[in-house]
Amino acid sequence: MNYLIVLFKNKERKKIINKFVTYDRAKLFYDEKIKNSNQIEFEVNVENATPCSYELALIKKENNKLESFYVKDNLGRQIKIDLDDKNYQIINLVKFNIEEKLYDITYKKKILFKTFVKTHLKKGSVKLISKLNNKVVLQDNDEVKLFSLKNVDESHRFLDCLTKHLINENRIDVIVISDTSSAQKKYLYDILSNMGIDKKLLYRTTTTFKPRK
Repeated sequence: MNYLIVLFKNKERKKIINKFVTYDRAKLFYDEKIKNSNQIEFEVNVENATPCSYELALIKKENNKLESFYVKDNLGRQIKIDLDDKNYQIINLVKFNIEEKLYDITYKKKILFKTFVKTHLKKGSVKLISKLNNKVVLQDNDEVKLFSLKNVDESHRFLDCLTKHLINENRIDVIVISDTSSAQKKYLYDILSNMGIDKKLLYRTTTTFKPRK
C-alpha cells in the first residue's frame, strides 16, 4: 500500500488504522477521522495512571531520500518522529482525540460522555451534579446516581467539559458543583451509603492504583 493512516501514542507508533493505494482516498479517510476527533468533548488523557496523548498521521511510501519529521511536545521541545519502516514518510501529523468513558456504578458499565448527557440529562426537572473524590453524583429529584472516573483530576475535568457543553447548549436546568464542601460531602456519603454503596468505594480517589506498562 502507498499510504497509511497511523495512530501514535506519546510520540510512538501504536497501530495502523487503515491502508490505501491512492492519496485521494487516504486523505478523505484521514480528514474524516480528524473531523470526528475534533467533535469529541471528553477525550482520553490518562491510561494506566499515566498521562497520554494521541496523534494521527498520514504516511506515504517513499523510495527516495527521506526527510526527518519533527513535532513539538507540551514544553515546546522538538521531538523527532521515527518510523520502523524507513520506506515511509510522514505527510501530516495532528492531535487526535479518543473518547473517554466514565463508569456507571448503578448499572456496572462504562458509558461515553454523549451517552451520559443523552440518557441522564434529559430536559425537564432541575438536576444537581456534584464531585465526590473521583466520582460524580447526579441528583434528579429523589433519584441519585453515581459515576466514577480514573482519578480526582479526571472527575474535575469531566465536570469542566460538561459545564462547557451545557453553556454551549444553553442549558439552565443542570447545576454543576465542582468544589464540594465538607458538609455537602458528608450529606452525599450518607445518602449513597444508605443506598447500599460501600463506603470504601465512596472514599476511594482513584480506580488505578499505580502506573502499568
